[in-house]
Amino acid sequence: MIDERKLEILTESAKYDVSCSSSGSRRANKKGGLGNASVGGICHSFTPDGRCISLLKILMSNECIYDCEYCPNRRSADVPRARLTPEEICELVINFYKRNYIEGLFLSSAVFDSPDKTMELLCETVVKLRKLYNFNGYIHLKGIPHADGALVMRAAKLADRMSYNIELPSEKSLKLLAPQKSRQSLLLPMKSLKDAMDYDRINKVKRGRVLPAGQTTQMIIGASPESDGQILKLTEALYRQMNLKRVYFSSYIPVVKSDKLPAVGAGLLREHRLYQADWLIRFYGFDVDEICGEGENLSPDYDPKCAWALRNMNLFPVEINTAPLAALLRVPGIGAKSAYKICEARKFGPLDFDNLAKMRIVLKRAKHFITCKGKFYGSESLAQVKTALMIEGAQERAEQLNMFSDYSTSLSVLTGEI
Repeated sequence: MIDERKLEILTESAKYDVSCSSSGSRRANKKGGLGNASVGGICHSFTPDGRCISLLKILMSNECIYDCEYCPNRRSADVPRARLTPEEICELVINFYKRNYIEGLFLSSAVFDSPDKTMELLCETVVKLRKLYNFNGYIHLKGIPHADGALVMRAAKLADRMSYNIELPSEKSLKLLAPQKSRQSLLLPMKSLKDAMDYDRINKVKRGRVLPAGQTTQMIIGASPESDGQILKLTEALYRQMNLKRVYFSSYIPVVKSDKLPAVGAGLLREHRLYQADWLIRFYGFDVDEICGEGENLSPDYDPKCAWALRNMNLFPVEINTAPLAALLRVPGIGAKSAYKICEARKFGPLDFDNLAKMRIVLKRAKHFITCKGKFYGSESLAQVKTALMIEGAQERAEQLNMFSDYSTSLSVLTGEI
């Protein structure tokens, strides 16, 4: 029987890692096993601080040999410590699954004893779940920097997803705040896993594939002085070079005291703007240089697409009935799905503003940047457009649905479609 106090300590310690959402995995299930990690197998919602309520999110241990300045579990922190064995974690997962509390596992750990020892026990946990307990459900495993590559690869063949959290956006900040980490210790295992996934895809491996749900990472925003432009440059490079499924941003919260850290947090708005910019990079065809310069920060007043459009008013308005898809994707108020709908609908006849309203285009924004059948209903004054967008943006809240929101105060940071 697992001690309740241990469980409380290790689940509480895990809540600051936000890189654990899941859209499911195509891992082949074992006949007669428990659980299912398929696309529809993981139902999840998010609490305001980013926790996924459908996964058991837990650390194997919060006893750490390292002393990262920003980490609440660092060696010098005066906090209660606990550790679970692989067998205890397996029993917890199976019992929680049978009671319908969870549908998957996110397992991480502080580095205790040594990186190899920590990774070995994490790997042993996954092996037991898959082979001894016959668990088919979703497993997201946190990679341990500096651990032996053979251990990492063994775990990757049984887990659905892994994440090596970069945490800080530059080598300089890593040396200052987390000197035991280096970019190489994080990027090399990412590259090895990416190469293994590429090999499986090219050779059409079906069973025993490496990480069928891919890799993710996380960056802490505001603990170090990097600009949004630098953060987004790194984000873009990770998507292109490591083929990551997602880069998560975690707004710095001053939970530990350190002379090397800011006294106040970065705030949710900055995190939200980064998610919106991330969405533009992944789904709207934007390059980072178009969104934000390397030494610049994103505008707090306008979402990144509106800010770009205001800087490029010479490209607008565009005619809804003739504009190519790439141009529609850049219109504020027209999301990616809506842009495709417009392209399909206009094959059957010209569209007007009533048609766009029925398609749920955000006309409060879009009307300043489009014409329909040559008609324009927006403002021709740049100052008036800026004012209208600022007011409209202040009134709108983009929220991720969750079970615990106080809708009068919460602001989600995991949505990005704009």
